[in-house]
Amino acid sequence: MRDADYIYAVACIRAKEKTLLTDADVQTMVGMKSEKEVLSYLTEKGWGDGSVDSDMETVLSNEEEKQMKLLNTLGVDKKIIDTLFIQELYHNLKAAIKEVCTGIEDGQAFYEHELYGKTQLMSIIRDKEFEKLPEDMQQVAEKALDLMLTTRDGQRLDVMIDRACLDAIEKVAATTKDKFLADYAETKVVIADIKIAVRAADTKRPLQMIEDALAPNRKFDVKKLAAAAAVGREEVYGFLEKTDYRSAVDALKDSFSAFEKWCDDFIMSTLMNQKTNIQSSGPIVAFFLAKQNEIRTARIIMTAKANGFSDEVISERVRKMYG
Repeated sequence: MRDADYIYAVACIRAKEKTLLTDADVQTMVGMKSEKEVLSYLTEKGWGDGSVDSDMETVLSNEEEKQMKLLNTLGVDKKIIDTLFIQELYHNLKAAIKEVCTGIEDGQAFYEHELYGKTQLMSIIRDKEFEKLPEDMQQVAEKALDLMLTTRDGQRLDVMIDRACLDAIEKVAATTKDKFLADYAETKVVIADIKIAVRAADTKRPLQMIEDALAPNRKFDVKKLAAAAAVGREEVYGFLEKTDYRSAVDALKDSFSAFEKWCDDFIMSTLMNQKTNIQSSGPIVAFFLAKQNEIRTARIIMTAKANGFSDEVISERVRKMYG
C-alpha cells in the first residue's frame, strides 16, 4: 500500500481506537473481586463472541482472531503482518525441532499460524524440507535441527534460534522504507538484547555465549553490553546508564517483573505519536500492538485474580494503555 492508500484504513482505525481500554478501565478491572467479574466487564465492552459462559482463554483467543481479521480486511501489506509475527514464527520453529528430536509433545508450545503452525512445521522438520520455510529461516532451521539431533542441547538451540529471530527483525528495521515499522523493529531488538544481557549476568554465562546470543542493533554496541553482562548486573546497569535506556535500571533494581512491565510500557510509548499520523501503516500497526497489549494485560489481571493476588501487586504488573 502507498501512504495515500492508508487514508481510508486509518479512518477505520480511528473509529476502532475509541473502543480501546484506557488506564482507568484497567484500574477498574484491578479493583474487581474476581476473574469472572473482570471477564464480564470485558464482555460488556464487546470482547469475545458475546457468550456469557465463555472462559478467559476463549474470550482472549476470540479477541486475537478479531484483530487478525481486521488487519487482513484493511489490506495491510503482507510484509508488515509478517514482521508483527516474526517472534511467533521462530518460536514455533524452536518448538517443532524440540518435539521432533525428543518426542516430547507439548500442546501449549505452538502459536496458531496459517502457514507455519504446529502441523506444517512438524512435517517440514521431520522431512527436512527446509526450502518450504521463509528464506531467512532455512539455514538456521537446518543447523538447529542438526545441533539438536547430535547434542540434545536445548539451551544452545534456544540461543541459536532466538539470535536468528532477532537478526530477522533487525533486517526489517534496516531495510524497510516504513519509518514506524523500522523504529518498532529496532526497539524490539534493543529490548531483547537488554533482557538477554540481564539474564546472562544473573546466570553467569561466559562471554562467548553472551556475544552469540546478542544481536547487533543501531542503538548501542552489543559487544560492550556483552562484556558488561559477563561481569555482572552492576556492570550492565553502568552500561545502560550511558544509553537512552537508562530508565530500565530502576525497574531492574526493583524486580525482573517490574522490568518486564518497563519493556512493554517502553514499546507502548513508541506507539503514541501514531495518533496524529494519517498517511502510513503506523496507526494501523500501533492499534494492533495496542490490542495485543490489552489482551496481555487482561490475562495478567484475570490470572492474578484467580490466584488470589492483592490489588496492589496486580497494579504493579499491569501495562500502560494506548487508549
